[in-house]
Amino acid sequence: MPDRRKRFAAALLAASLLIVTLYLADDDAKNGRAAEAATTKTTGQLPLKIVADIGLPGPTNRFDYQSYDARKHLLFIAHLGAGTMVVFDTKEQRVVAEIPNIKSVHGVLVVPELGRVYASATGTNEIVVIDEQSLKEVTRIPGGVYPDGIAYAPDAHKLYVSDETGRTETVIDVQSNKSVATIALGGEVGNTQYDATSKHIFVNVQTLDQLFEIDPGTDAIAARHPLPGAKENHGLLIDASQRVAYVACQGNAKLLVVDLDSKRVISSDSIGDGPDVLAFDPTLRLIYVASESGVVSVFQQDGKKLTKTGEWLLAKRAHSVAVDPDTHRVFFPIENLDGRAVLRIMEPVTQ
Repeated sequence: MPDRRKRFAAALLAASLLIVTLYLADDDAKNGRAAEAATTKTTGQLPLKIVADIGLPGPTNRFDYQSYDARKHLLFIAHLGAGTMVVFDTKEQRVVAEIPNIKSVHGVLVVPELGRVYASATGTNEIVVIDEQSLKEVTRIPGGVYPDGIAYAPDAHKLYVSDETGRTETVIDVQSNKSVATIALGGEVGNTQYDATSKHIFVNVQTLDQLFEIDPGTDAIAARHPLPGAKENHGLLIDASQRVAYVACQGNAKLLVVDLDSKRVISSDSIGDGPDVLAFDPTLRLIYVASESGVVSVFQQDGKKLTKTGEWLLAKRAHSVAVDPDTHRVFFPIENLDGRAVLRIMEPVTQ
């Protein structure tokens, strides 16, 4: 009788262990499927290595665009959720200032020849002008209904600001610090870039799937270029030397290459969901695309041709990227890494 009880207890224990094992295995499988789903669009590790994760001031919430002055080694980072601009010295690897009162700051552009930094305060619908030397606010200019991306046309001495909701481009004279024109575009506006060869401004009109071309001499629309294969073309980067524009489409996670001579789409690549900010290393010929999903895609440029060299889930909502063309280091603001906001600094593995 005692032996029978022992055998029964042993059998009961074995059955219990089997149930627990099966439960854990099923749970692991679910977690594995969830992880796989979260990184469906990845194709491998990034060809980058981490240099440092440096803490940033302010709360753990959304960052947006960045702009870099290589001469002063200053990186200007829009901390949208905090309503501030973080100024980071890339040489010293430290934060040197935090400029306050830029409500819901989205776009940021440093213009070294003017000694000015321009930021779109979407919360107050203004462009905030900051002196780069003192890092103090100079003035504010009306920026439309929802100012976002900013580009500068140096020959015309004008800023061009994407008014996303207002469906217009706001034109600002940088000498008088006044708005001088509003260009109706007829659709929701994405990012804006300057082409140094044509000396024209190019604008994504993301609800029309078109790339608009503006002549700064007249502030008139010079052309409307259709983008076959585009859906919600938002991010934009121009390489004037190769006569190409890179268009990141948020609606279908595609990166289009547009030949600026023919104004035609010549290739299309898959990228992370919700692509937003693009950056270019002109020496190594590397294109970086950061997405709302946190996936970062890296491409090697060869003339007008792109080859994807890596893609990976970097961090949650790591949708902003900037490059130092001298050191080739790449900068990703991450809103929450183990309970703090950080600037992740990376560099190509060959460096």
